[in-house]
Amino acid sequence: MRSFNWKGSFVAVGADPFLTSAAVFLGAAVVAVPLFKRLKMGSVLGYLAAGAVIGPFGLGLIRETETVLHTAEFGVVLLLFVIGLELKPARLWRLKGDIFGLGLLQVGITAALLFLIFWQVGLGLEPSIMAGAALALSSTAFGIQILREKRAMASAYGNRTFSILLFQDLAVVPLLALAALLAPAAGERMSLGDVAIALAVLVGLGVALRFGLRPAFNLIARTRTNEIFTAAALLVVVGSALIMDLVGLSMALGAFLAGVLLAESEFRYQLESDIEPFRGLLLGLFFMSFGMTVDWSLVLANWWIVAGGALGLFALKAVILFGLARAFGSDNPDALRIAATIGQGGEFAFVLLSISEGSGVMSGEWPSLLSVMVTGSMVVTPLAVALADRHATRRDDANMDGMKEASEASPARVIIAGFGRVGQVIARILSLRGYEITLIDNSPRRIQMAGRFGNQVYYGDATRVDVLTSAGAGEADIIFLCIDDRDGAREAVAKLRERFPDTMIYADTYDRFSELEMWEAGVDLAVRETFETSIALARAALVELGDGQMADEVIEEFRRLDSERLTQQALERDASLERMRRRYQVEESAK
Repeated sequence: MRSFNWKGSFVAVGADPFLTSAAVFLGAAVVAVPLFKRLKMGSVLGYLAAGAVIGPFGLGLIRETETVLHTAEFGVVLLLFVIGLELKPARLWRLKGDIFGLGLLQVGITAALLFLIFWQVGLGLEPSIMAGAALALSSTAFGIQILREKRAMASAYGNRTFSILLFQDLAVVPLLALAALLAPAAGERMSLGDVAIALAVLVGLGVALRFGLRPAFNLIARTRTNEIFTAAALLVVVGSALIMDLVGLSMALGAFLAGVLLAESEFRYQLESDIEPFRGLLLGLFFMSFGMTVDWSLVLANWWIVAGGALGLFALKAVILFGLARAFGSDNPDALRIAATIGQGGEFAFVLLSISEGSGVMSGEWPSLLSVMVTGSMVVTPLAVALADRHATRRDDANMDGMKEASEASPARVIIAGFGRVGQVIARILSLRGYEITLIDNSPRRIQMAGRFGNQVYYGDATRVDVLTSAGAGEADIIFLCIDDRDGAREAVAKLRERFPDTMIYADTYDRFSELEMWEAGVDLAVRETFETSIALARAALVELGDGQMADEVIEEFRRLDSERLTQQALERDASLERMRRRYQVEESAK
């Protein structure tokens, strides 16, 4: 027997309270999140809205917000672990200028200006510091979602946007520690001795994880028991978080450190896939629990502050982002897109505001008002992105005068999708033998430059199979994919393989992990973009050092060892080896 009390509580006589609450949370998420994503407003806003509806200030279906929030904070811990897994040193080095230059300046300038604003309105020194830092961060969920939907992750503005978001994610770790350091003296403020102990434990944990994780996961992987591998991954996250919590640091810091130390391991993708369901559900629960804390009577009483704050926050961050992007070399359309994509407040603002309130750094109505301002700035994002795209489209249309679409290309034996450095070299070599080649690229500037040197390059998005089909993919013998969009290239290979099973597909890839992904997608040949260059340089060094007679033998042995390791990594990821066998058969026949 069940009844509903409209004064604020869901009464389930004879029903298990846990199952009742779980049904409410899951039901709200299943309804709200798809609706908000359909409206192009993102899943974060969907979770927040769902929480606001079922919370004590909405329908009152759930009242224990503190208990729910405490449990859901583990979703943030898992998110930091996944972010750590993404931080491969090679990628950090490639984007170091934008990450530690553009990203640092954006966070620093924005936080400083917001601090001055909050200080002037009388918020107080320590609350102003945390409020400025929290609102300086943008939404990684929003930004990455927008870039993926537009297939712009590998574009110039996409790389810059990702770099800024990456630095913001890195900045969360010291900001979480800052919240603990700023806690009131009567509460949780850490002494210098506590800080020294915490740093010593942090270093010790790092050393233990650095030398202990890989052997442990190797041992567990040999058991081939998936659920134990998942349990081990969760144990690493929970254990690292628990150790940090015991010494007074953020739980997320330990999880982040564990993720970074596993970023270069062969288990990275398996760990990410195992953790992802838990991370997604618990992070969604976190956003819902934060939405439950929104006091709608407080919002309505201060609606002008909330509305003005949301618009002002977005405008301030957008102006700073636009100016910095232009200073770092982006053109006007790209700078506008960067500003529109990440001008909002982010999900980590909720985390920092929640921790600041819990530790006593911030109190009163401000945490709720600032949280609603962040939510309001998220609502502005889809409109801002649409306006930026409209401006950029006008500019592209003006630049595309005289350009030909991919559908206008005549059928050819070879299609080269992506006329960058790799595509240009392939085209020049094949042209020496007189082969007919269709060249496709999505950069008007690159197409115009190629035209000055007598190359006819057609405009089109090479990640879209319909574009490649219109360019004659069905009649081609070989399709080269030489594009920087890792996810888009993998999806294109899978769809091309399904539609044109007999067409040869060759691709250049970024690293060995992306090469494995391409084999799994169905590519016929994948070559890492730095692999052959490195081999050529190493061979030249062997000759120069007087080891020329052994150079070819050494290189051959290296190729064999590298192929064996790549095969082993494919086995560990349960990848199909059929394409890899074909590759090695081709290599053997070529010898």
